[in-house]
Amino acid sequence: MTAAPTIARPANPGSRRGRGLALRLGAIAVLLVLWQLTATVMRNPTFIPYPEAVWDRLIETSTTHDGVRGYSGHLLIEHLGVSLRRILIGSVIGVAGGLLLGVVMGTVGWIRVVTEPVVTFVRALPPLAYFSLFIIWFGIDEAPKLWLLSIAALPPVAVATASAVQGAPATLVEAVRALGAGRWQVTRDVVLPQALPEIFTGIRLAVGIAYSSVVAAETVNGVPGIGGMVRDAQRYSQTDVVVLGLFAIGLSGLAIDALLRTAEKRLIPWRGRA
Repeated sequence: MTAAPTIARPANPGSRRGRGLALRLGAIAVLLVLWQLTATVMRNPTFIPYPEAVWDRLIETSTTHDGVRGYSGHLLIEHLGVSLRRILIGSVIGVAGGLLLGVVMGTVGWIRVVTEPVVTFVRALPPLAYFSLFIIWFGIDEAPKLWLLSIAALPPVAVATASAVQGAPATLVEAVRALGAGRWQVTRDVVLPQALPEIFTGIRLAVGIAYSSVVAAETVNGVPGIGGMVRDAQRYSQTDVVVLGLFAIGLSGLAIDALLRTAEKRLIPWRGRA
């Protein structure tokens, strides 16, 4: 007499999410404990501030107290909002330019040969290397900051798009061309849908690079702005403000990346499926 076969039941998605949330919260708690212990051992708030000092700075920079409004006359949310606006504009310009350039590079061979070394050269440069040029050319207002973020965001999207477009299935492309479709129709209806997963990866990288460049972009005349706040606090050794600014940049970056991943799942539901 044989035993009845057992049927594996899929794990409950709710329980998986609950375990994941518990792990994240546990990791955060461990990091806070380690931070507190390290600050206690060092006993040098200029080197490593206590978590409660950063929390106090969060309260101070988010409110008006004794006639002092936030940090340098602007609330923390205002600093962050200005930086996010700059990042959004720079990322949109960089992503749009990268998509256009990547499609052209992927479909026109001689343009790829000419432009690929230039794109690779720009991608290898640190943002501060060409920010000084933008200040000379455009002054110290918004223009050099937006140029910096746009140029920093463009190469990852261009490279990812060109690679994805060039790697489109040749048999499918030829089949559509045999049906009478032109180059633009093939690119729009076949190549770009096939390339979307890789393009989205390039977009996420581009936005991440724009985030990492915001402190450099706000080095000059960056207040209000979260990067400008960090640079200003660094000059006066206000480590707690610097750490607070880094948390603001990092957490907002996580939120934007989560939105991008959600958009990716909705626009590319077939990604990761056989």
